[in-house]
Amino acid sequence: MSTIDVPQPSLSRLTPFANRPAVVAMTPSRHHLVIATAIAWAQACGSELYFAYADRSRQVISENPDGSVEHRDAVIDIAPDESWRGRQADCEMFLHEQVDPSGVPWQFRYLAGRPDRALTHLARAVQASCIIVGTRTQRSGRAKRLRDYLEHSLPEQLAHHQHRPVLAVPLSVVDWATPLAPLGE
Repeated sequence: MSTIDVPQPSLSRLTPFANRPAVVAMTPSRHHLVIATAIAWAQACGSELYFAYADRSRQVISENPDGSVEHRDAVIDIAPDESWRGRQADCEMFLHEQVDPSGVPWQFRYLAGRPDRALTHLARAVQASCIIVGTRTQRSGRAKRLRDYLEHSLPEQLAHHQHRPVLAVPLSVVDWATPLAPLGE
């Protein structure tokens, strides 16, 4: 079995922050704190923002040099589902309302497939300095916490599979004074 030499993070691979774009992960909830953090980052660094929504129900056909993708329904045995066009328009309208008043230049990319792979492809294509994502909101209940534990978060997946820094914006926190019940209870 041969091993593949994977380039590792290093100072030589670090993309300068100043005047370099950042990729921002959009989620269906479109949390305002992630948007505000991205805008502050762009203003501080003189950067452009690439907002991206990765639709898991879509499959990549081809990846374009500008980071956009051609895509289709992931399940091709059913009638074509055009609801993605509505989701795309909804995201763009939300961004116009939130980002335009800041004066920060931005673009939107509707991506397909696994979010970690889609965001990494976009970041490479636009030579982004970092990827900005929100953390998961805290789930309640033992089963949900176990699922969170077993499923890696998007920031963690990104940090393990590409060399750019990942800025994880906390969307909920756990009070250290209130212990969580053990998973087995």
